[in-house]
This record gives sequence, C-alpha cells and structure tokens, in this order.
Amino acid sequence: MSYDIGDAPTMVIGRVAPPIRRRRRWPWLVGVLLTLLLLAGVGYAVAPLRAALPAPTVELTLPTTMTIPGKAPKLPWPAHGQAMITVEGVGTVGTSGDATPLPIGSVAKVMTAYVILTEHPLKAGEQGPKLTVSAERAAAYPAEKRRGESLVGVEAGEVITERQALQALLLPSANNMARVLADWDAGGEEAFADKMNETAADLGMTDTHYSDPSGLDAKTVSTARDQVILASKAMRLPAFAEIVKQKQATIPVAGRVENYNELVGRDGVVGVKTGSTDEAGGCLSFAAVVKVGGRQIRIVGAVLGQPGADTPVQLDRVFAATRSLLRATTAALDVHTLVEAGEQVATVRSPLGAGTTLRATEAIEVVGWPGLEVPLKAEIPVLPAGIAAGATHGQVTTGTGKPVTTALHADAAIEPPSAWDRIVAHR
Repeated sequence: MSYDIGDAPTMVIGRVAPPIRRRRRWPWLVGVLLTLLLLAGVGYAVAPLRAALPAPTVELTLPTTMTIPGKAPKLPWPAHGQAMITVEGVGTVGTSGDATPLPIGSVAKVMTAYVILTEHPLKAGEQGPKLTVSAERAAAYPAEKRRGESLVGVEAGEVITERQALQALLLPSANNMARVLADWDAGGEEAFADKMNETAADLGMTDTHYSDPSGLDAKTVSTARDQVILASKAMRLPAFAEIVKQKQATIPVAGRVENYNELVGRDGVVGVKTGSTDEAGGCLSFAAVVKVGGRQIRIVGAVLGQPGADTPVQLDRVFAATRSLLRATTAALDVHTLVEAGEQVATVRSPLGAGTTLRATEAIEVVGWPGLEVPLKAEIPVLPAGIAAGATHGQVTTGTGKPVTTALHADAAIEPPSAWDRIVAHR
C-alpha cells in the first residue's frame, strides 16, 4: 500500500496525532468590514461640520417709503409768474407756474456774488482785498443814472474792499458795482458772464442764462427752481449769508446804503435778493430760518414775474406773495415720528431655525408736512452665525435730504449652532 506524504497522518510513538485543521479567515474579514463601516459613519457624521453654514436670512418688516399722514397743504401760490418753496434737508414743498425761463432782474446779482466769493473767498467778518474804481466806470455813472438804474455813488480812484463792494451789490442792488466787480475779476462784463454761465451749468441750473452781471439785460433769464438751487448754495458761504442779512451798511463815497429786501428780519427772513425791471416784474429769491419743534429749519424759495406798473408796486407784490408762502409753509411743518424706538425693522432666521428680530434703537423723527413721502433705507450687514441679545447690527436711514439715522439692535440672542445641532440638522 502506498501513501501520499501530504495525506499521511503524523506518527507519534504510542499514539496517532489528529489531522492539522486549517485556520478560518472570515472573522478577520468581518473586522475589516466593521472598521470600514465605522469610518464611513464617522465621515457621514463629520461631513456637516466641514460644510460652511449659509448666512442667516433677513426679512425686512419696515416699508421702503413712508408717507406722513394727513392732507397735503394748499399753499397760496401767486396768480402770476412762477414760484417754488423748499425746506432744506427735507424737499420741495411745491411749485407754481410753468418752468419757462423768465427775466430775473437784479436777482442775477446772487450769481455775481457767488462767483466772486468762490474765486475770492472771505472769512466771516473779513474785508478782503481792495478794489479801485476806474476812471471809465466813474465816468459812466451820469449816463447810468439818467437811465434810471439802481446805483451807488462812485469816484475815479475810489478804493473799496471786496466786502464793501458786495454790500453795494447786494443791499442797494448797485448795477455799477456789479460792473466794477466783473472788471476786477475777469477784465470785463462779457468774460465775467461766461464765468456765471459756467458756474450755473456746474450747479445744474439747466434753464438759466446770464448775459450780464447786473441782470439789467432782459436776456438774463432763469427759473424759480434754478434760483432756489443757487440761493441754497450761496447761503452756505459765510460772507454772503452775513451780507444779505444786513438791513444797511456803510461804504466809501456812497455812505450808508439800505437793503432793498424789506422782508429781512420779518417772518424769519435772512436774505437773499430782490430784482425788478419792466421785463422781469417783481422777483425775489429768499431764505428764512424758522423753528419747528425746537429745531431751526431753513426755508429757501423764489418768486418771479410779479406784475406792476413800476418797481415799488412790483416789489410790494413779490413781498406779499413771499410772506404768504412762508407763513403757510411754516404752519404746515411739524416733527413726525416715522419709526418708534424699539419698533421691529427686520426678522432674522439662522440656517438651523433659530431666530430674532432687529429693532430700532432710537426713534426716527423728521420735519415735514402731510403727504410728504420719505424713503427709508435699511442697511444690515451679513450676520455672523450668532449674535448676542442687544447687540448693535445695522441701521435705518431716511433716504432724502439731511439723513436721520438710528442703529438696530438684536431683540434676543442667536447662539452659534453646536456640533451636535449641525449633525442632527443634516440627518
């Protein structure tokens, strides 16, 4: 009998050894599989922790525009010409008449003064450089007087400061001083008128053209809107505002001169300039400071083209129209609360469901009139994952005029989500 060695039992003296059993491998494979499953589970659980959370969402609960309640005021607009009245930092109260450019007479001298003061600035109370009246300008005085122009007495070689020249220009409305200033600044009236028109274009006075520095020429035309733009800008120049508020001044040769604007000092009027010619009628650009709810508010307007047989009648009519507009506008103004302190402005939701509200820290109060629409702009930066209760985040601002702003604060806290919250939220 023959044996295959591989099949032969192992011989041990005294007994026969059992066959060798091969080691089973399946428990090892199970271990590997379990390890892989565990790693996969850990990876599934950790994946949400690696993913960036989206930013919390913000839903505004405040409208983008609010209208002051009540009936819009009806102003006593003049029956002739055109007019406009505005409240600085708020907006236009209203307009009347069409927007056709009209002769404006000596209201043109506002631009003359504005060009002079922007190119030769004066500090408050400063006299500035000295000008000398030429023999040519002095010699023209008799003919100018025969034409009935508004003038101040001058002499050849007269020395006058810039401030004094502007006082002569703006208070008694001296045409000859407008020409003296044009010579001093630009070498002549034509070159100076070019500067006036360039400045008008820069200011957005689209319906204005100046043909001379005095306004005597009927081809110098403008609109109430454009003159309101200019008056608002000019009143921001300290020297200009100082001069047009004066009722009188003393200058060389002419002596004491009076302000033609009889409204100065009445109904809050602090300037600006009268104008009157046969073609222009009675004209006035004006500024007034009134108190509304304890606040000082500046009203700026213009009334053009008031009819009359002569200058006194024309000016009386423009003064009467302006006074009525000012009083009615002032009566219509009040302080209105658009947003209360603590009022909800927005709702915030975190990506995992937690939420809070953003509230106004202070009230938003504006000066206005019934019917005025006030835009509101909420500026809320991207929110972090969490925010503390009471934390400041964002602001609300009125969208026109002088802005009024209040900060926003969180009503309640939003805690940053924990690792467990993030894992659970992605199951």
